[in-house]
Amino acid sequence: MREAIDIRAVLDRSRPALARAITLIENDRPGAAELMAELSRHTGHAHVVGITGAPGAGKSTLINALVGEWVRRGRRVAVIAVDPSSPISGGSILGDRVRMDEHGSREEVFIRSVSSRGHLGGLSLHTGRIIDAFDAAGFDIVLVETVGAGQSEVEIRHFADSNIVVCPPGLGDDVQAIKAGILEIADLLVVNKADLPLAERTVLDLTTAMRLRHRQGPPVQVLRTVATSGEGVAALVDAIGEHGASTGIGKRLKHSLLAPLAGRGDGGEGRQSGRPLPNPLPPAGEGDRSAAPQVTDEELFGQLARWRAEGRGVALATVVKTWGSSPRPEGSHLAVEAGGAFVGSVSGGCIEGAVIAEAQAAIADGRPRLLEFGVSDARAWEVGLACGGRVEVFVERID
Repeated sequence: MREAIDIRAVLDRSRPALARAITLIENDRPGAAELMAELSRHTGHAHVVGITGAPGAGKSTLINALVGEWVRRGRRVAVIAVDPSSPISGGSILGDRVRMDEHGSREEVFIRSVSSRGHLGGLSLHTGRIIDAFDAAGFDIVLVETVGAGQSEVEIRHFADSNIVVCPPGLGDDVQAIKAGILEIADLLVVNKADLPLAERTVLDLTTAMRLRHRQGPPVQVLRTVATSGEGVAALVDAIGEHGASTGIGKRLKHSLLAPLAGRGDGGEGRQSGRPLPNPLPPAGEGDRSAAPQVTDEELFGQLARWRAEGRGVALATVVKTWGSSPRPEGSHLAVEAGGAFVGSVSGGCIEGAVIAEAQAAIADGRPRLLEFGVSDARAWEVGLACGGRVEVFVERID
């Protein structure tokens, strides 16, 4: 049975209507695709800010301080706090919002906690849809807090206009261990708890690491904050605003499949259901990595040829070997263009973000890559596998 959602009430930021809409979307209940097709016509106005970093960095407390500062400046703010799910019970405490309740009752603030439900990458399966709902509802800022992230939890980069990586003091040599992963997605780096010992050393380490990176655009700023006292928070809000103004917002929508599908009147279900897309393909999208469209090789290589004809840089990722259980067989392909648009799949979602990032790097430097990923037996259920396994993916630029 489809649940009736008052679209106008959602667009007017009615808290009960918005809460019901997000529940419908998060649980993918009947009517969710139709709701998203309707809401998608009102998106493209919110500045989406991703907050990620290691567990214990103080992300939730910093978000609470950021929300307060934005509210003082007259902005409407929505927060999506993604909590990890238990690998034993599958449940989640959803405790991040405990540190944000100072502002949760304000009319201009809406905080929603969601469980990752075993989804890898630092987000939940339908985070992109929830962002779109808040965007359509007229929130100026949509903050997305990832689960406590490690080196490869970089899925937020495909949704956020500005990516903030929060680092606790005392990283030391750990900078070397993670700089090839999560630090590479940072638009701004924040050393939180900057009143603690080793904070200045961490700032120096991060500043040095950023100078070693080959990155287009302005250098990544390293800022200091003390979220509990508010020190440095106003300067961080200023820096986020400047970044959004210089690079633009709505990046996740530029190659979205949802908009053209909704425009054809099919409710946007083609992308969400994972069914083969008709040929010719609409623009390939950056949205839910776990919902990567499944297409024939003919359709995939046709899209790749169209990208090349348009003068875009492209790369092709291919599953060359698997051990144990694998969500995609050997010979599966993922085509990627320089801006991050993609079509096909090499993993069913569990490593798609990492492969796409490597494909973009291969387009930039021309060097092929042989990547290997593994899933333990203990975590196999989280990505829909009967048992653990490994997969090798070869990535090369197509000239």
